[in-house]
Amino acid sequence: MKLHNVRVHRSDENLTRQNQLAWAIAEVAADPVEVLPEVTDMVINRVIDNAAVAAASLTRRPVVSARAQALAHPLPTRQLEELTEAVERPQDGSTVFGEPAATRVSPEWAAWANGVAVRELDYHDTFLAAEYSHPGDNIPPIAAVAQHAARAFGLSGRELVRGVATGYEIQIDLAKAISLHAHKIDHVAHLGPSAAAGIGTLLGLPVETIFQAIGQALHTTTATRQSRKGEISSWKAHAPAFAGKMAVEAIDRAMRGETSPTPIYEGEDGVIAWLLDGPDASYDVLLPEPGEAKRAILDSYTKEHSAEYQAQAWIDLARRLHREHPEAADPANVASILIHTSHHTHNVIGSGAGDPQKYDPAASRETLDHSIPYIFTVALQDGGWHHVESYLPERAGRPDTVELWHKVTTTEDPEWTRRYHSNDPAEKGFGGRVEITLTDGTVIVDEIAVADAHPLGARPFARADYVAKFRMLAADVLEEAEIDRFLALAERLPQLTAAELGGLTITAKPGLLATVPAPKGLF
Repeated sequence: MKLHNVRVHRSDENLTRQNQLAWAIAEVAADPVEVLPEVTDMVINRVIDNAAVAAASLTRRPVVSARAQALAHPLPTRQLEELTEAVERPQDGSTVFGEPAATRVSPEWAAWANGVAVRELDYHDTFLAAEYSHPGDNIPPIAAVAQHAARAFGLSGRELVRGVATGYEIQIDLAKAISLHAHKIDHVAHLGPSAAAGIGTLLGLPVETIFQAIGQALHTTTATRQSRKGEISSWKAHAPAFAGKMAVEAIDRAMRGETSPTPIYEGEDGVIAWLLDGPDASYDVLLPEPGEAKRAILDSYTKEHSAEYQAQAWIDLARRLHREHPEAADPANVASILIHTSHHTHNVIGSGAGDPQKYDPAASRETLDHSIPYIFTVALQDGGWHHVESYLPERAGRPDTVELWHKVTTTEDPEWTRRYHSNDPAEKGFGGRVEITLTDGTVIVDEIAVADAHPLGARPFARADYVAKFRMLAADVLEEAEIDRFLALAERLPQLTAAELGGLTITAKPGLLATVPAPKGLF
């Protein structure tokens, strides 16, 4: 890996493009290095994973709304001059999850609709370091462009795999080096540039074009973290989809010769100087050397449970305690439950956030899946977690649950904060230690470092687990033949032809989508 020191430069220093972080990212994207077999296998896993969680969300209101917006933007028929006569030919367009594969819309709107479907349940992959991320959010915009441009650019599944590998690499490399949340900037500010870079790789664009698209994508996707604070709204699912949509549009503009604010990171009025650590800031960003394979996707991990990633290990610990100490599930037996964990878990999804909504039975689903007191309580009582039933209002409002829930607090433990930020995979951890004090004075103590599904966990996810997750989540919304068709296609991803790329979608059971009327808007 090559280290890039990034700092703020005054305008009169005339920082050259070749010395800017956006240019370095663009060079990584334009590098024709081949994708490693193990990376290709993981890309396939994550394509399956994304489709799984999208299938389970097809009838949820935010997804229905985003899909309706996308369907209002079909590609128009374009007049093309071929030889001496004008002919009409529709552009290829991109597919929308849930709709038949023949239904095509403009790629930026497919990225939008499919991005919302993937993120709605907060159930796909994650990477946590200095910043947090869901790098699977790169797949919808890159895949949408692949479908739309397949014929014009002669694309195949191989190019799509390369684009996705780049998207993961850039987002994860940025997440390792540059904290956004410390300045209350939403993590999708790393997604805009990574998706633009991935699309640049997919299309084989020159460094200059990718550089301009990265700058535009970053400029248009910086926003505050209020979307993940207090009463968390449906925008939580829309935020990464918006970043993907902006990346597609940025690529389109850059290909037409439009330019971006420069230097976008290092400028004296740029992102670092005013949104991050300030004029005196300095970051060390590690990016692959020329010819070095992009491996970052292998550092990421998916979710077995539909909840914030920091909750994954706590769900696994709670279900273990449910078996070993069933008495702890009854609030009458419990005096208090104290969770010792990392700074992030305590301050973002724990009681350290200071959000009363995290203890409110009437809170939104988005809020509850960012409440470790709620999640630990339900998993302790139920011995498991369900992506729908665990969030139902009647489940959240159950009197014994509310009573036990309000006895759960979190506290930061410096050792677990250190392990959270460790660069050593063997000790990096996202869990902590729980102390359950019973009313008779007994104290139950247990701990967990990583989720069972984590690569170093008790039951690491492999291809069979991704397939099983897809089949489980798709069972009620896709026909069996459609499930089999998609899986067979996805597992051949590197070999797919341009025509076959259009099949990388899922079509709902006949009549299913009609059961949820689309809300009306402007379009």
